[in-house]
Amino acid sequence: MSAQQTENPSVISQLLRIPVLVAALGYMVDMYDLFLFSVVRVPSLQELGVSGDQLLPEGIILLNWQMAGLLIGGVLWGVLGDKRGRLSVLFGSIVMYSLANIGNGFVNSLEMYAVLRFIAGVGLAGELGAGITLVTEVLPKEIRGYGTTLVATLGVLGAILAYFVADLFQWRVSYFVGGGLGLTLLILRFNVFESGMFQHLKEKAVNRGDILSIFTDPTRLRKYFMAIVVGLPIWFVVGILITFSPEFGAAKGIEGINAGKAVMLAFTGQVFGDIFSGLLSQYLKSRKQVIGLFIVLSVVMMTLYLLLPVSEAFSFYMLCAFLGFCNGYWTLFITIAAELFGTNIRATVATTIPNFVRGATIPFASLFVWLKGSMGVIQAGLVLGIAVAVIALLSLAFIEETFTKDLDYVEE
Repeated sequence: MSAQQTENPSVISQLLRIPVLVAALGYMVDMYDLFLFSVVRVPSLQELGVSGDQLLPEGIILLNWQMAGLLIGGVLWGVLGDKRGRLSVLFGSIVMYSLANIGNGFVNSLEMYAVLRFIAGVGLAGELGAGITLVTEVLPKEIRGYGTTLVATLGVLGAILAYFVADLFQWRVSYFVGGGLGLTLLILRFNVFESGMFQHLKEKAVNRGDILSIFTDPTRLRKYFMAIVVGLPIWFVVGILITFSPEFGAAKGIEGINAGKAVMLAFTGQVFGDIFSGLLSQYLKSRKQVIGLFIVLSVVMMTLYLLLPVSEAFSFYMLCAFLGFCNGYWTLFITIAAELFGTNIRATVATTIPNFVRGATIPFASLFVWLKGSMGVIQAGLVLGIAVAVIALLSLAFIEETFTKDLDYVEE
């Protein structure tokens, strides 16, 4: 009996392996630092002398700098993850974003704030892709969905933690806490071992981390582009509808909406959404079916969020929470991105794809501001949100199902 158990370890014991736990805790700190700016945007800008109508445009500028860092960092860390290993990214990225976030606690000008948000963005870009790649490669294909669900769930809890820390402490202290958590996590990472698939790959004469190979092969490029588009509705909700919830609340006649509370409630909802979508995917043995369901649910909730005539802050916050739940296919989106490509470029695509999705906040914000001028806040959000969701559903229809796909292969 004991020999059989040794040969066939339980699902729980495999999910509690050090690489899985460290990837999950790392993503929790990553999400804390990533969304702390959304939580402290208003008080931090006010202390730096920004007020009134300038809070939105100045906030968008800083958000764009952070997202630009994510775009650049996604490419840098992704290529490094395939050339040097998943662990090099896990170590390097957390050092960079932890130190940058500590620096954010000392800012005294908008220019300094922008530079540090950019550096933090570069660092934050590496954590998720490397973590998901490592988890998908160390777990059996039958249960890797559980592993990525665990990673994403703890990650979203990090965003919730950001709200409570910012609520308890002054915004500068909140940045110090995030940086400190990241540096503390480095201690755990010394016990993490590299993916066996990657170690085996290093023994072969295979070109690793060649991002240009994605763009020179029509089939790979098509898969890559469609994978990015599938994730766009998630970041539209987070980057526009939730981050700028005070402005949407004001447009509905509700003053005093707290962006930090909206972020916290949205990500509380997303925790349950990620868990539910991950378990449903395991039950149905399909990633695509569940992602399609959640995109449709997201469209429904976006419409209710923007058009339902609520007049109380409590009702508005509940809509944020339900919108977050319908946004809960982030786990499946990252997993399917990692599963679509071979081991020699898996870290590259799993790191760049989510960061290109995050970086889409830049054109989303620009389009939103442009449409807002002629349509108003509500209609601009609705038109842009529905358009993004429709394109995502069309792309999903042409992506292969990856639930039982064997990942031990390379892209020729």
